[in-house]
Amino acid sequence: MNKNNLTRRQFIAAASAASLAAAASRKVPAYGNISRKASKLAILGGEPIRRNKSWPRWPYWDENVIDSIVKTTKSRIWCRIQSKSGTVPTFEKKFAKLMGTKFCVATGSGTQALHTCVEALGIDAGDEVITSPYTDPGTIASILSARALPVLADLDRQSYQLDPDDVERRITENTKAIMPVHMMGQPCHMQKIMAIANKHNLKVIEDACQAHLAVYQGKKLGTIGHLGCFSFQASKTIACGEGGAIIGNDEELMDKCYTVHNHGTSRRGRTEVAGPKYRMNEFEAAVLLGQLPGFEERFARRNENAAYLTFRLRDIPGIFPQKLYEGTTSGSYYIYAMTYRKEYFNDADRSKFLKALRAEGISLSPYIGQGLHKEPWTEHILNSKVYQKMFSRKRLQRYREENRCPNCDKVCQEMAMIWASGPLLGTKEDMDDVVNAIVKVYENRNKLA
Repeated sequence: MNKNNLTRRQFIAAASAASLAAAASRKVPAYGNISRKASKLAILGGEPIRRNKSWPRWPYWDENVIDSIVKTTKSRIWCRIQSKSGTVPTFEKKFAKLMGTKFCVATGSGTQALHTCVEALGIDAGDEVITSPYTDPGTIASILSARALPVLADLDRQSYQLDPDDVERRITENTKAIMPVHMMGQPCHMQKIMAIANKHNLKVIEDACQAHLAVYQGKKLGTIGHLGCFSFQASKTIACGEGGAIIGNDEELMDKCYTVHNHGTSRRGRTEVAGPKYRMNEFEAAVLLGQLPGFEERFARRNENAAYLTFRLRDIPGIFPQKLYEGTTSGSYYIYAMTYRKEYFNDADRSKFLKALRAEGISLSPYIGQGLHKEPWTEHILNSKVYQKMFSRKRLQRYREENRCPNCDKVCQEMAMIWASGPLLGTKEDMDDVVNAIVKVYENRNKLA
């Protein structure tokens, strides 16, 4: 069978069989064309695996993007409220159709999208929202902005996603919602999370800011919960510098989202609620409209290369690609992530492993240095007068005592990743370079010290 023609499912099946065989033999299979000349680590003076090669650059632009920006500039329609057929309303319709939902509201960022949803659902001072400690600070900022309490649940160590069992353990009488974060653009265990939410009558806001077009059990991420949020920040797989979007099928709820994001002013022109001004501008939408042609093709290419990488990497001792839950048929691959276990590499810590890879011409890196449960914002709110008024001393003390996420700590120490938006659009030879470099470092693991 030609590896280049394997489907993603075939890749995973083949990789699983190969992994079992490798585990039984305790040997690393031969990879690529690592010559004897190249066997010496580049960091020790050997020939690097990859030299003078570039990766696909990001963010993406082409003449479609330029034409769309120029057209918007010349139109003098630079704000969404100037026209019902401007670039923002047009993008909202196209993005909703692409995602398979009835409605979309575009915002100035993913954080703004999340905060809009929190407000639209009536989550307020004294309420609690359970979310992940392993995420961008914008996730908890959206909850703090409503003066609600972000309760951080621990992770599944292999998938880097929220552990549904720990989510359920942290539910209190004040819990109003769960905000699962689809890290690296891969799905959380949404089947369990939705079951927990339904059992406890909770709302679900999907933080799909990294997860454009990813599919879980036949549904695109962002369409499974009550509302779904996306980011179009410069590093994302569809980008306009900043920008965000909310999608959903509940017309009344999505109308509330529009009102909140439009400084509390509804489509009917009445100022009805308290709300920030979170409108996306026409130039951001112009960039996004220009990127839509080819967006799905780039998504498919990342998935193909990710499947190939996973197929190649799964036989290397000490390297464990991110676990995907059953029913995950495609991922956004904003990041391609793997766990590095130093005990397989002669106990060389991750920094030495990454440094050796960089010398080979392959830049892997950590992602989040420490979970949000260890950042100073927790003590800031626990000592603030506002939160002390909203929550009892007993609740705040228990919050401090329970604010521990040991699996998240492990993930932060072990995970290595490739920024994938651009690099995963490369060739199979580019993917081989990544694998061959890791194999070379593994084969020289006794020299990493």
